[in-house]
Amino acid sequence: MDKEIAELSERAREDAKAYPKKRFVFAQIARYLPQRIFIALVGPRGAGKTIILKQILLETKNCIYISLDTQKPENGIFSFAKQAEEEGVKLLLLDEVHAYPGFEMEIKKISDFLKINVAFTSSSSISLHDSSYDLSRRIRPVYVPPFSLREFIYFEKNESIPPLSFEGLLSETAAKEYYGNTIHSEALFERYLQFRNYPFALGKTDLPPIFRNMLETIINRDIILTGRATPQEAMDMRRLMAFIANSPVENMSYTTIAKNLNITRYKAEKYCELFEKAFVLKRVRPKGTNVLQEPKILLALPYRLLYKNYRDCIGAVREDFFTDSMKFLGFGINYLKSERGRKTPDYVIDDAVIEVGGIGKSPSQFKGYPAKKRIILTHPGKIDALCRPLYMAGMLEKSTM
Repeated sequence: MDKEIAELSERAREDAKAYPKKRFVFAQIARYLPQRIFIALVGPRGAGKTIILKQILLETKNCIYISLDTQKPENGIFSFAKQAEEEGVKLLLLDEVHAYPGFEMEIKKISDFLKINVAFTSSSSISLHDSSYDLSRRIRPVYVPPFSLREFIYFEKNESIPPLSFEGLLSETAAKEYYGNTIHSEALFERYLQFRNYPFALGKTDLPPIFRNMLETIINRDIILTGRATPQEAMDMRRLMAFIANSPVENMSYTTIAKNLNITRYKAEKYCELFEKAFVLKRVRPKGTNVLQEPKILLALPYRLLYKNYRDCIGAVREDFFTDSMKFLGFGINYLKSERGRKTPDYVIDDAVIEVGGIGKSPSQFKGYPAKKRIILTHPGKIDALCRPLYMAGMLEKSTM
């Protein structure tokens, strides 16, 4: 085995000792490790995937770690895995696998010809989506999201708060009980919304420059270097981000982007798709069967705040937060259009209509759509037959639903 790789793997093992706390997703990953499953940890840059791999390394025997953005096995990943297996290694941990050209074929060969298990990370789902090899049958993707509000409180305040189910959010009785037990958490909500939803933000102060650099890394490394866009297109993608951030959410569409940036509608859709696969924005489809209707385009937290002051875009940030939370939990989410065809802050989830807004919202926009339950998520929090505190969307957990 390569001596340098072995030495750096031991350093990574030692590094893990500095991180005794584990992300909530770690328990799910640990359940897969004993199985013959290749695990793909996929999520945005800065979500803590590297630390998770190192924590696995610390707790697992016969395991070795390679960071592929700085180390390249001399004869390829497959040859290294074969040699490692011959030396008794049972689990190979590959960090930043998308930095290795042709990694898909290497993983396919390991799956086909070796018994060693593999867990790997990628800060971009672009390569996994676009692979010409059928990796879907060979890997189990595990999404590593940024912090939920509940997880942020766990890491920031060392407080373990029980999760809330989606049914509990809809139930006035259950929501009131949960609110009574967690109302102190609402005081941390606005702090969380402003650049605090990533693990690396813990204990830091000047965060906007870090996120600007991360966005540039996504554009330059995850998109340009992988051949998904040219340097000229990257300039348009930067303009697209600024335009989306500075525009009202309800007015955003491919057509609007194309017109204002002087690009084709095809390019606007392409750039949004690339940014979505890199976890920078998300597209929410309208409710209904008309697939030609354009999606609602929202940014992932906290990218909007790189372009606008929090108080100047608080409504959009609230929608960014809510749609992030639902997407992270794997909900099918759609938005509703008004009777005149305008986009609204009303979302349909599991036959419930949920409106995101401030404390003064009324249910007027709910008219015309049959739903089993209708609620308004408000901030500051209010709770009655119709309203729920918005922060509760950050306290949900999928496994309880």
